[in-house]
Amino acid sequence: VQLQAYGGGLVQAGGSLRLSCAASGRTISRYVLGWFRQAPGKEREFVAAISRSGGNSDYVDSLKGRFTISRDNAKNTVYLQMNSLKPEDTAVYYCALDEGLGGALYRLVRMYEHWGQGTQVTVSS
Repeated sequence: VQLQAYGGGLVQAGGSLRLSCAASGRTISRYVLGWFRQAPGKEREFVAAISRSGGNSDYVDSLKGRFTISRDNAKNTVYLQMNSLKPEDTAVYYCALDEGLGGALYRLVRMYEHWGQGTQVTVSS
């Protein structure tokens, strides 16, 4: 499976962006999907994950209420809506797919086998 993330860009603090991640080569409906981010000089960190049906999701506590993960299995795409953006949200954002069929929503990088190339989000103050 290949994942292609897009939708990043430069936005002012307080603004919004919607990231998309399109999958090809495999139907994503059987898999948990996640978003991670990596700021310069920092480790890649968990942002959000969504269950196969989209009925359950998990977020890092610091982003709850500002970010929303969703998916459209018919379009083989997962989204990340980001509102009230802050300069500290500046990072490269990655989508990821967990090949495991257990359905658990993991926060660990190592639990996701497939990764998109990343899309840069820059929030100016």
